[in-house]
Amino acid sequence: MNALVTGGNGFIGSYLLESLASGGHSLRILARKPNINYETVVCDLENETIPESALDSIDTVFHMAGYAHDMANTSKKEHIYRKLNVNATVNLIKIANSKGVKRFIYISSVKAGGAMLSNRCMSEDDQEIPKDIYGLTKREAEMKVLDLGRKFNMHVAIIRPTLVYGLGMKGNLSLMLNGIQGGWFPPLPKIKNKRSMICVNDLVEAILLVAKDTRANGGIYIATDDYEYSSREIYEIMCKVLSKSIPNWSVPLFVFTLIAKMGDVIGFIPFSSFSYQKLLGSECYSMKKLQKLGFKPKYNLLLSLEDMIDHDKH
Repeated sequence: MNALVTGGNGFIGSYLLESLASGGHSLRILARKPNINYETVVCDLENETIPESALDSIDTVFHMAGYAHDMANTSKKEHIYRKLNVNATVNLIKIANSKGVKRFIYISSVKAGGAMLSNRCMSEDDQEIPKDIYGLTKREAEMKVLDLGRKFNMHVAIIRPTLVYGLGMKGNLSLMLNGIQGGWFPPLPKIKNKRSMICVNDLVEAILLVAKDTRANGGIYIATDDYEYSSREIYEIMCKVLSKSIPNWSVPLFVFTLIAKMGDVIGFIPFSSFSYQKLLGSECYSMKKLQKLGFKPKYNLLLSLEDMIDHDKH
C-alpha cells in the first residue's frame, strides 16, 4: 500500500502511521508541520491549496485532517469548519481521483449522526439532524465522499469514531484521570447513563479493515469497544488503575445540575450545560455494522489505562 495520511501528526494519525509503517507500507503525510519520521508534504489546509504532487504514486488516502469540535465562538468560525471539513475533503478526493487513487478512507465523527436517541444506542441508520456546525459539516463531507466515490468508481469508506482513549490521549478523559490522580476530581453520582468509547489501537484496526475489505465500500461505520460505560464506572476504573480508594459517597446529581445552570448564566463558572452533557449525559452507539465485517476490539478502558500507567512507570 502506498498511503497518504492527512492529520498524521495528531493522536489517532500517529498510531495509524505506526501501524502502517510496521506493516511495511510506503507512507507520506500531509500536515501543517514536518514530521521527521515520514515523508511530509507541508500544507496548511486553511490557507493553502493542496498540492497535486502530494498524491503522486498514492493508492490509498486516509483523511483525518479537519477542524476539531470547538464550542468557543462556533458561529464566528463557521467558515473555517466549512473550509476545512467540507471543501478540503472534496478537493482532496477530486485530486485523488485524477491521480488514480484506489481507496479513500474518511475519518469522520459520531457527531455527524446528529442528536442522541433517548431509547437506544444510535446506529449508522439513525440520521438525526446534527446539533452544531461541526456535526453538520462532518455530515456534509461524508455525503460528498460517498457521492464522489460512486461517481469515480473509487473504494470509499467512512469511520465514525466514538470518544477515543489510549496512551497520549488528551481532552476530557485525560483531565479526569489527572484530576483523580491529583485528588481534586469529585466522586461522580451513581447514575445509569451510557457512554461509548474506543481504544486508539482498536480504532486503527477498524480504519485498516474498512480500507482493505471490499464489502466496506460505500459504507459508514461507527467504531466502539462494544461496551457501554456509565460515568461512575469510568470514574471507578480510573480510581482502580491509579490505586486510589473508591469513595463510598458521591456528589449528588442535583449539585451538578445546579452548577451547570449557573454556568450557563455566569460566564466565569467553568461548568455549563454543555459540560454537564459531556460528563454525565449519554452518548451511546452501536457498532453491529462494523462487527459484520469481522471487527473485534481487543481493548477496553481498564486494559488500556493499565497499559498507560505501566508505560508511565517505565
